Amino acid sequence: MTVTLSRENERVVHVPLGDRAYDILIGPDLISHAGGEITSRLKVRKAAIVTDENVASQYLDRLVDSLQTDGVETVSLTLPPGEKTKSLEPLAAVCDMALSARIERNDAIIALGGGVIGDLAGFAAGIVRRGVRFVQIPTSLLSQVDSSVGGKTGINSRHGKNLLGVFHQPDLVLSDTSALDSLSEREFRAGYAEVAKYGLIDRPDFFEWLEKNWRDVFAGGPARAEAIAISCQSKADVVVEDERETGRRALLNLGHTFGHALEAATQYDSSRLVHGEGVAIGMVLAHRFSARLNLASTDDAKRVEAHLKAVGLPTEISDIPGELPPTEVLMDAIAQDKKVKSGKLTFILTHGIGQSFVANDVAASEVELFLKETLAR
Repeated sequence: MTVTLSRENERVVHVPLGDRAYDILIGPDLISHAGGEITSRLKVRKAAIVTDENVASQYLDRLVDSLQTDGVETVSLTLPPGEKTKSLEPLAAVCDMALSARIERNDAIIALGGGVIGDLAGFAAGIVRRGVRFVQIPTSLLSQVDSSVGGKTGINSRHGKNLLGVFHQPDLVLSDTSALDSLSEREFRAGYAEVAKYGLIDRPDFFEWLEKNWRDVFAGGPARAEAIAISCQSKADVVVEDERETGRRALLNLGHTFGHALEAATQYDSSRLVHGEGVAIGMVLAHRFSARLNLASTDDAKRVEAHLKAVGLPTEISDIPGELPPTEVLMDAIAQDKKVKSGKLTFILTHGIGQSFVANDVAASEVELFLKETLAR
């Protein structure tokens, strides 16, 4: 699978999933051209747009204008921003909007926003009339390189993150790189954690490239588009090989088991911790834990920590503001994680930079001792 160029400064990553294949378009000002791309590729004539208050104020009118110019009838629902929107009540509201608008299977639900909106809208698209077309228009770096690709959708439960959901592949992804210019520094850094993850999974050359070029990625331009395209291609390659996460796709969860537990411990309070920050800390912990188990060198763990710290991401549990619960509560969150099978802990560990692997049946006692020592640092 390769990244191709279409219009000037626009890259295309194709995800070959048979009759569910789709393209990821990466380039500037795609929101303004969304109507043409959606109608020419999908022949959609009616669309229900899901967005949040922050994104709507900047991009909703532009998207609606583009769709209506190309003859698409639209309705929209604007929700509060933040992780708490990934819950049952907003899901019901999205489904009700789509059904009230008489969205049919050949029509589309469009997610305009970050990962929260994409996961929520994708879940709705997967269950409304047992599946309608779904278009992702991710507006954050994290959603452009991760959650908009691969078809995993879902909402959070009081029992944990992303425990309710379905696999529902998008029919088209439009990653407008211009939208990233409006992100706060913190939001962009959080998304960058997922970019770095692809290098740490199985692309050591990409991680080394990021160590040298991360400032250019942050500044925008060709380096940023290149990093997004490589990230999307990396994820697409894994998804094609293991769409339903029965094997290799689990590698995409590097850093997430620890990270999700930390998010749960902060009660998904974005003022304290956002997803990408949790993943950054989680990736450092995964490398340290691997070194503790004599699976990898401490030098590699230090290299990961140094790079993430250089870009301004948190790398220690102590970097999270406010009081955190004791180890036992974190262990409960880890035990509830969806990557647990038959009560046995499953972690993504590593033999070094770009050498991640799925470790089944990790001893809970080892994890608990590691966390206790980490919290005492």
